[in-house]
Amino acid sequence: MEHPQVLIDRAGCIGCGLCSRACVAHNIKMIDKKANAVLSSCLLCGQCQAVCPQKAISMTGYEDDPIEKKGEHRLDPDQVLEVIRFRRSVRRFQPTPIPQEVIGQILEAGRLTHTAKNRQDVSFAVLDQEKDRIEKMAVKLFRAVRPVAALFSPMAKNREIDDHFFFFSAPLALVILAEDKTNGLLAAQNMEFVAEAHGLGVLYSGFFTAAANASPKIKKAIGVPKGKRVAMTLVLGYPDIRFLRSTPHKKLDVRSL
Repeated sequence: MEHPQVLIDRAGCIGCGLCSRACVAHNIKMIDKKANAVLSSCLLCGQCQAVCPQKAISMTGYEDDPIEKKGEHRLDPDQVLEVIRFRRSVRRFQPTPIPQEVIGQILEAGRLTHTAKNRQDVSFAVLDQEKDRIEKMAVKLFRAVRPVAALFSPMAKNREIDDHFFFFSAPLALVILAEDKTNGLLAAQNMEFVAEAHGLGVLYSGFFTAAANASPKIKKAIGVPKGKRVAMTLVLGYPDIRFLRSTPHKKLDVRSL
């Protein structure tokens, strides 16, 4: 892939200045009522391209073309809160396979997630055929360190570390890789929303994430690139349990300053 760059068609520019005001890097200035890039550095965030009413700004080096926005799409805030209120970590899954188109949408949610400084450093490993083999590697590691883990986690202390300790016999696990952990966690949140929209149960496996980051063998099996780490692991499947009501939460703790 060629190095991305921003191209400005001065002939098509009408001098509205929207790109200059939207530019996070302050890289675009209006000179003689035309947009001009004035710096060699750029975040390549695409904000300028997205706001230009004349399509006078384009970006090279990316495989996907911009999609025109058709109308305003707003989520219903009450429905969003209901989803969050009744969201539960699922550890009992049906053996039903997840359709490939659903997996594709979940991964797309991760790909489209905004990242700090537009690093776009998030990638994914889909544990499907190799899931059981890789899980056994993590189980072997965790059994060896269980005495230490039990000091910090009642779940590690009280639950038997069986062959399905991490993935609970779910049909799929998605490992999110990133240079910046926060970017990976942002992707995980978006992916969870899409997964739940498809009726899937989701578990954030912190245990497997820790095991993978601690084991060079697991990293190699997953294919973690140099410079990246496992940010989070999502265990996915159709739930084999039904929650009938919400769970208690502490009162809102907030200060107005």
